[in-house]
Amino acid sequence: MIVPVILSGGEGRRLWPLSSPDRPKQFLALIGDETLLQQTTRRLSDPALFAPPIIIGGAGQRFLIAEQLLEAGLTVGRIVLEPSGRNTAPALAIGALLAASAKPDALILSAHADHAIPDVEAFRETIERGVPAAEAGKLVLFGMKPTYPATAYGYIEPGAPIDSAARAVKRFVEKPDAVAAEALATAGCLWNSGLFLMRAGALIAELETHAPAVLAAASAAIEQAQADADFLRLDAEAFGMAPSISIDHAVMELTANAAVVAADFAWSDIGSWSSVWEAQNRDEAGNASRGAVVLESVTDCLIFTEGPKVAAFGVADLIIVATHERVLVLPRLADQRVRDLAERADRL
Repeated sequence: MIVPVILSGGEGRRLWPLSSPDRPKQFLALIGDETLLQQTTRRLSDPALFAPPIIIGGAGQRFLIAEQLLEAGLTVGRIVLEPSGRNTAPALAIGALLAASAKPDALILSAHADHAIPDVEAFRETIERGVPAAEAGKLVLFGMKPTYPATAYGYIEPGAPIDSAARAVKRFVEKPDAVAAEALATAGCLWNSGLFLMRAGALIAELETHAPAVLAAASAAIEQAQADADFLRLDAEAFGMAPSISIDHAVMELTANAAVVAADFAWSDIGSWSSVWEAQNRDEAGNASRGAVVLESVTDCLIFTEGPKVAAFGVADLIIVATHERVLVLPRLADQRVRDLAERADRL
């Protein structure tokens, strides 16, 4: 069985004003009736393929995690609390060490709690296609076939075949500019989704080689951890010694054992309001709305409200998001400005 390691950290500032450090986007029902965390956990709860997941999240969000799992009738193997955010490498080191302590040859699947994958069957079939390479010691990434030349994602260039599904990683490309993104997408490169499948022991060995400080801090944080009701609370001082570094920079870009499988499912990291709009079921005018909303002669807009009544007339390509205390209005294609606007608005 595969042990899912669900990463439930992050602040979600790009989806202000609904998302906030106290309630990041994985705890919001942005697509459908369930929150992204609930959807992710349910997607990884097939007992024929997956062991009970390990969820790694912030200590300040422990009750949100537990309440949402209970509400959805979902069970997990363990909820691990990070005393501070240290990026994905330390979090995955924790997941690998815990999985290996129970079963030394365990396969682990790294998954972000705030990603949207609507076709669960296709997702699981793709994960199974990566198992042979992972069992052979490869660190398998799942690359997404670009649907447009995105500049917000890193890219993976596939190399020589390893088996019928996996190929060696020829190179990683950091988030490119528009011209480079067009060339990468045309050349058959894949988006880096942040989904990884590997043996826990293989990741531990790579961390020992390429990021020993990360592994040492994670090991100490577990050794000195405290059980707290349904949670495992990592030792703050030990975990704080871990360098804040992504798994890409700590391991994947350095290892000779990286492999990639092209995914056969739709995927979004829900990293912007425009991606939320794209993931919605829209009306015949291209609008996605939620809450008390009146629209007339409106096209291709996203209008979400958590309470205030919103009426719009004669506008197009807008993001309008309202809470009881904050309102965001901006062109849909300018949603990269949200983080900056949120910081300025919150200082008022």
